[in-house]
Amino acid sequence: MKQLLTALLFTTSMTVSANNSEFTAKQLQQVDEVRTTALKSDLSYQLLESLTTEIGPRLPGTENDKKAVAWAKAKFDELGFDKVWLEEVTFPEWRRYSESGKILTPSEQPLHLTALGNSISTPKEGISAPVVLFETLDELKAAPANSLKGKIAYINYRMNRDIDGNGYGPAVKARATGAIEAAKKGAVAYMMRSVSTGHHRFAHTGGSYYKEGVTKIPNVTIANPDADQIARLVALNKDVSVNINVQTENLGEGTGYNVIGQFNGTENPEQYVLIGGHLDSWDLGTGALDDGAGVALTMAAAKHISDVKRPKRSIRVVLFAAEELGLWGAKAYFAKHKNELNNIVAAAESDFGADVVYGFESNVNAASLPVVRAIAKELAPLNIEYIGQNEAKGGPDLIPFKNAVSAPIFELAQDGTDYFDYHHTADDTLDKVTPAKLRQNTAAYAVFALMAADAKTTIKPKARTKE
Repeated sequence: MKQLLTALLFTTSMTVSANNSEFTAKQLQQVDEVRTTALKSDLSYQLLESLTTEIGPRLPGTENDKKAVAWAKAKFDELGFDKVWLEEVTFPEWRRYSESGKILTPSEQPLHLTALGNSISTPKEGISAPVVLFETLDELKAAPANSLKGKIAYINYRMNRDIDGNGYGPAVKARATGAIEAAKKGAVAYMMRSVSTGHHRFAHTGGSYYKEGVTKIPNVTIANPDADQIARLVALNKDVSVNINVQTENLGEGTGYNVIGQFNGTENPEQYVLIGGHLDSWDLGTGALDDGAGVALTMAAAKHISDVKRPKRSIRVVLFAAEELGLWGAKAYFAKHKNELNNIVAAAESDFGADVVYGFESNVNAASLPVVRAIAKELAPLNIEYIGQNEAKGGPDLIPFKNAVSAPIFELAQDGTDYFDYHHTADDTLDKVTPAKLRQNTAAYAVFALMAADAKTTIKPKARTKE
C-alpha cells in the first residue's frame, strides 16, 4: 500500500492538466492541491476509526444509532462545516436477540445461521423440520401448492464474484422475498445460502420482507460452508432435517435522523453537490465497510475541499438513516426536499466498501458531458478510468433521485471483488480497511465534488423520457 500511495503522489505531482472552457488554470491547480492533500491525509481513516471504535454497530433505532447521530453532528461541527442539521426519519424498528441452529439428521451437526432483518421469531424451542432444497427462487415459486407443508424451504443459490458486484442483484431477490414464496407453499420456515462470496463460517444478514395476506414465517440465512454441507447431504439422497432458533422483535415505528453538513458555495449556495453514505449498519459487525467508510471519506473529502477553497456551489454531505432496513432515510430526504431537488448539480454515494475506486461514470444530460469529461481527466491520475456510457446507477440511497430523474447521478466505482466476503457479517470490522485505499477514495470524492461544484456549466440531469 505504501507503493500505491507513492505512485499516486508521483503521478499527481506532474504538470496540471491544460486549461479548458470549464475550468481555469487556477481552478485546476486547486484541484491538484486538494487531490494531493487528500492522498497524504489520514482524516478519513481517523473518522472511521472513531465511529467504529467509539460507537460500533448502529442498527436503526438502537442506543448506538442515537449515539452515532450525536457523533456525526459533533464531527461536522468540529470539522468546521458552515451548516449542520438533523432531519427526522421514521422506519419499522426491529431487533435481533439470539440465534442458533443445528442439523438434526442424518447426524447432529452445528448450523451457523443468522436471522434476516425483519424476521419474526421462532418458538422458544425453535423449529425442527425437514429441509427441501431449491437452487433458485424461481424453482421455489414453481413448487406445487402445499408441497412444503410442515417443512423448511431452502434456497441454495450461489452468488458469483465480480469487481462490480453484479452477482448481488440476482442473489438478493431470494433474500428479499423468499419467505413470502415459501409461506405460500405451506413452509413453516425459510432458509437460504448467504448472499455472499465468502468461505468463512459465518452467515450474512440483510433486509427481508413479508406480504400482507401471506403467513409470516421465520427467515434465516446460513454460512456458505454449512450451505455446502447441506447440499452434499441432499446430493447423497439423505433426509436432512434441521432446527433453527431465532429470537427477534418488531418494535413498531422507530425514529432516527439524517445528519447533514454543508460548506456553503460563494456564488450559488442554494445549488449543491450531494455526497455521503448511510450512518446506520447491521448489528453483527461494526459497520466499517458498510458504510462507515462511506461516511468517513465523504466527510473528509468535503473538509479537504474547504481547506483549499470554497467553490461556487455548496458541498453537502448527507449521512442517511436506516438504509439497511429499506432506504428510509433516502426516502425521507427525497420527500422533504422534493420541491428543490433541481438544486442538486451532482450526487454520488459511497456505499460499496473501502477498496480502490477504479471507474468513474455519470448519468447526466448530454449537454453536461464536457464537464464530466473534464472531471474524469483529473481523476485519471488516481488510476480511475472514465466509463463513458453515461448510465451510472449510483448508490442505494440515490435510487429515489434516479428513478424520478431529479438529479445528475454519478458513480465512483469501487473494486468490489472481496466486498461480499464481509458484507453484512460479524467480520465487517476496521481491520478490513486499508488506509492507503481509503485515502485514494477520499481524493477521488474530493476531486469530483470540487469540480462539479466549481464548473462553469451547471450539470443537469437527463431529460425526462416521455411515456
